[in-house]
Amino acid sequence: MASTRRTVKTKIKPPRKHESEVSLDETWTRLSSNIREIHNQNASNLSFEENYRYAYNMVLYKNGAVLYKGVCQLVAENIDRLAQSEIVPAFPSGSSKDPVQQSQEGESLLKALRRVWNDHTGNMSKLRDILKYMDRVYTKANDVPEIWDAGLDIFLKHIIRPPIQDHVTSAILSLIQIERDGYVISRSVVKECVDVLLQLSVDHDAKTVYKRDLEPAVLTASETFYSAEGKRLLETCDAPEYLRRVEARLDSEQARTYHYLFSQTGGPLRKILERHLLTHNLSTVIGMPNSGLDVMVDLDKFDDLNRLYRLFLMVPNGMPTLKRSFKDSILRRGREINLASTSIDTGQDMDDGDLNDAENPKGKDKGQGRTATGPATLTLALKWVQTVLDLKDRFDCVWTRAFDSNREVESSLNEAFEDFINLNEKAPEYISLFIDENLKKGPQRRQKPDMEVDAVLDKTITVFRYITEKDAFERYYKNHLAKRLLLGRSVSDDAERGMLAKLKVECGYQFTQKLEGMFHDMKISADTMQAYRKYLEGVSAPEVEISVTVMTSTFWPMSHSSASCIFPEILIRACKSFEHFYFSRHSGRRLAWQPSLGNVDVRVQFKARRHDINVSTFALVILLLFENLTDDEFLTYEELKTATSIPDTELQRHLQSLACAKFKILKKHPPGRDVDPSDSFSFNNDFTCPMQKIKISTVSAKVETTKERRETRDRIEEERHHQIEACIVRIMKDRKHLTHNDLVNEVTRQLASRFQPNPQNIKKRIEGLIDVGNINHLLCRDLIYIWHSESILNAVKIASRITILHEAWIHHIRYYTSHHK
Repeated sequence: MASTRRTVKTKIKPPRKHESEVSLDETWTRLSSNIREIHNQNASNLSFEENYRYAYNMVLYKNGAVLYKGVCQLVAENIDRLAQSEIVPAFPSGSSKDPVQQSQEGESLLKALRRVWNDHTGNMSKLRDILKYMDRVYTKANDVPEIWDAGLDIFLKHIIRPPIQDHVTSAILSLIQIERDGYVISRSVVKECVDVLLQLSVDHDAKTVYKRDLEPAVLTASETFYSAEGKRLLETCDAPEYLRRVEARLDSEQARTYHYLFSQTGGPLRKILERHLLTHNLSTVIGMPNSGLDVMVDLDKFDDLNRLYRLFLMVPNGMPTLKRSFKDSILRRGREINLASTSIDTGQDMDDGDLNDAENPKGKDKGQGRTATGPATLTLALKWVQTVLDLKDRFDCVWTRAFDSNREVESSLNEAFEDFINLNEKAPEYISLFIDENLKKGPQRRQKPDMEVDAVLDKTITVFRYITEKDAFERYYKNHLAKRLLLGRSVSDDAERGMLAKLKVECGYQFTQKLEGMFHDMKISADTMQAYRKYLEGVSAPEVEISVTVMTSTFWPMSHSSASCIFPEILIRACKSFEHFYFSRHSGRRLAWQPSLGNVDVRVQFKARRHDINVSTFALVILLLFENLTDDEFLTYEELKTATSIPDTELQRHLQSLACAKFKILKKHPPGRDVDPSDSFSFNNDFTCPMQKIKISTVSAKVETTKERRETRDRIEEERHHQIEACIVRIMKDRKHLTHNDLVNEVTRQLASRFQPNPQNIKKRIEGLIDVGNINHLLCRDLIYIWHSESILNAVKIASRITILHEAWIHHIRYYTSHHK
């Protein structure tokens, strides 16, 4: 029997509608009561789930607006209550002038504000947790701020408003001012308050209350304070103290910004300090009398100078002001050095730099008065160079230790030294004299070690770089080098060649070519004299033994003109003997004797004893005239002049050395310091001296007289004319055609290593070349010069007037003549 199963059909019921277990008013009443408990710091007695459910249900049943507005209302009421109970009672009274009490009142207000903020943010954090569903659903749907942001807006509207806002800002400014006055404040309190203002935004651009209210107030107050502070410091402080105060202010403001102000405030605040304490007072501080840059340099205050450098480097006008003042300081000192040397217009000194009178410090000899001016003038000349070197060392030390070897400052230093050194027209001569003094040996000179000499010469080369008239230095240096070589006064051959190497590095091979030729002549002369002595072994030797230096006229300075002199017969025979030997080895050469550059060792018998005396050649010629005279006989000045034919200048100098200096080999009648044409002379047979060997040095002009300097200047100008012409020809042959300005600029550039040519002189030389047909010119808007290639012979004539003709120039002429016959 089959069983049947009944199919039961399942009935789906609609969901049950849940009715609110409590009413809206009851829910809000309970929730608002709990929120008040949270504001009263009783949150520990409340249930988080219960309060979250209350807020959830209100949002779920479309009562989010009531919840949102109600919570905001409760928060605003709580903030108003806190403001009245915490902040308003802490307002500063403003009656006290004591900075300490003012600080305490300000800190009390800021602490109250921070307590209210901490209370508010703690409450809002709890409310945000229980109102998360509202923030997720209601606020986004209705485009209103979340409850945390709404709480910040409520705090901003109810707390950061007058009068609370004004009191808070004034309290912060007061505390900053109190700290600037040197008192201690609680930085943490200010920092906490500033953090509150930084978290409160006033618009959608995230501009904070700090940026809107506090920062402008701080900057305005700082502007006022530092404007007055700058003036006060100028009136009460010297330059070093002013700089220390400014540096301290900068450091304190930087620390203030770091510890409790916003970092972005540091930039504008620093600008205020730089403007009022530095920019406005740069020139005043650096030029303060008795304490400015000059005094700091004089007293070697490197720390103060370094502080000045660092502070001035902060502002745009600081470095130009420092450079200008630094240069002016050097120029002022340089002008004083030049002024101290202006008294050296004329002067006399000994050939080897040692006056006989120097051995008589008490000045007992009446005849030493005139020669005493020699070492004085030479000493002043040497002192000028040494003072310049000392000044350079001082400012180099300032530059490295105080100014951090700044290249801009170095350029000002070099410009200043170049300016004042070239203001002294005697600078090339003085520098050459200084080198001569350090490279020359003598009986009364301390022998310096080679390293010390080399160090001094290195410093001198530094000063030499600043000279623009290097051709003038070359002329003086050749004269001094010639005397050292001919008189055997060089301290060492290595030192001389080391100096030449330094000059070659500075000015090139062409500058030292003639100087090296002088050394070559000395070597050849030594070989020649060795061969001459061997030659005398096979022939009858003259009575006088001579040592001859043969000088190439193009290498040696010929300012020592071959002064006329009638040699005694004994010297003539010796000269003829050497000439016979020399001409037998060299044909086509001519010898011109230079007695003004020679010296002689002669043995003289006096009544007491015999002495070996070293004198100049002119002095020997004079002494030999007294050889056969008795003690009572004498020769007048005119008789000596007629017998020797020595020029008046040379004759007076040598007679003064023999009769008016310490070693009086001759007697002058009448006695006196000066030699006059009316004087007469006799041999001093009663001369006595404890020394066997005596050197009688000749009075000579070590520092040029005005007349001699004018003659030297004329010779230099004449050489410059030839160099300018050669340079013009060289440029035009290469460029073919040039405008006037381009030609002048190029000539100036090429000759700058030797001297600074005057544009007017260049123009005159161009006109001279146009006259002889070397250059054609076109008259148009810009004057154009064209090289005339057919005038090569005239070009050769011009170039041959230069002392040395370059090999490249000769090769170019040969090439040109082969193509333009």
